[in-house]
Amino acid sequence: MDVGNDTVLKPEVEPIALSALQHHLFCPRQCALIHVEQAWAENQFTAEGRLMHETTSAAGHEVRRGVHVVTAMPLASARLGVAGIADLVELHHSDDGVGWQPFPVEYKRGKPKAHRADEVQLCAQAICLEEMFQRTIAEGALFYGKTRRRMAVTFDEELRALTATVATEARALIAAGTTPKPVYQRSRCSACSLAELCRPKRLQRDANVSRWLARRIADDTDAPGETS
Repeated sequence: MDVGNDTVLKPEVEPIALSALQHHLFCPRQCALIHVEQAWAENQFTAEGRLMHETTSAAGHEVRRGVHVVTAMPLASARLGVAGIADLVELHHSDDGVGWQPFPVEYKRGKPKAHRADEVQLCAQAICLEEMFQRTIAEGALFYGKTRRRMAVTFDEELRALTATVATEARALIAAGTTPKPVYQRSRCSACSLAELCRPKRLQRDANVSRWLARRIADDTDAPGETS
């Protein structure tokens, strides 16, 4: 079974939060603020997401039409070096009649995104479940609060490779303990609950001023001297 990365972490390596992959692909600075600086703030969007997750935040198990539904299932992957909690995992009877076939479902507020951060988070959950159940998982679903519908996600080789790459980058970022400089993007930053802590516009503007000043000093230094 190929998950896009053959590197298996040693047992003593501390796993990072599975959610860090979603944060990192969305914005590396957001990932560092949350997972390195332990910063957090809530806005309308995070509050809506928290309320939406209340139905799956408590560990539980029930059977619906022959499908075992497990909420708040602990997950871990030595290959990716992540650990976390799955919102909901359906356990279907496997086609071979032996054991169970997991189907992860991640709950998100809003609607499907243009980026793949949500898909990467779900794919990481699937890879965890593959290691735990020793079964290949081909598909899962994202349930969005605004559309009130599931969006099927296929765990193809492209998504698996992206997930493995993001996991490697997120682990390196968190291990380094540094927070990247801000890069302001209106579509991304306007919805971020950490905008006031991050201050992307102000800090990026300060950096631009510093670069401008450095260029002016360099130009003055390189300019020919006056002659009498």
